[in-house]
Amino acid sequence: MRFLAATLLMLAVAPASGSGAATRVVLIKHTRTLRLYDGQRLLGTYRVALGSRPKGAKQREGDGRTPEGHYLLDRKNAHSAFHKAIHVSYPNTRDIALARNAGVSPGGDIMIHGQKNGLGWASSITQRMDWTRGCIAVSNADMDRIWAAVPAGTPIDIEP
Repeated sequence: MRFLAATLLMLAVAPASGSGAATRVVLIKHTRTLRLYDGQRLLGTYRVALGSRPKGAKQREGDGRTPEGHYLLDRKNAHSAFHKAIHVSYPNTRDIALARNAGVSPGGDIMIHGQKNGLGWASSITQRMDWTRGCIAVSNADMDRIWAAVPAGTPIDIEP
C-alpha cells in the first residue's frame, strides 16, 4: 500500500516555482507518465492518457496509437480545440517511409494537450482511460504547468 501511495504522490509532482525550462521531455507509455527535465534534473512528472490502442508504435492514420521514437515539440497552439496543445513532430522520415512501404498514410497532428474545451471538469474520469486518437492528454492544470515549462523546439522521446 505504501508503494501505491508513493507512486500516486510521484505522479502528482509539478515543477517547482521558479524552476528552469525543460530541455527534454520523456513519455513512458507503459507507465502513462510524462517527465520534464532540465538537463538531468527532473522538473515534473505527469499522468497521461494515450491513444485508444496504446500498445505499439503508431503505424498509420486512424490506428489509435501514440507514436514511439524521437521527435520535437515543435510548436504551440493556445487556441486549440483542447485546453492548449503542443505539437509533436510526428511523422518523421522513418515513420513516413514505413507508412509508404505499407501503402498507408502515417497520419499526423499528434499533440500533448489538455481536455476538450468545456470538459476540463471531466479529467478525473477521462484521465483514467486511454481516449485520444494518438495524442498525449493531461489534465488542464497539468497542461498549464507543461505549457509554461516546455518551449517550442524541445526534444521528446516516446518510449514503449
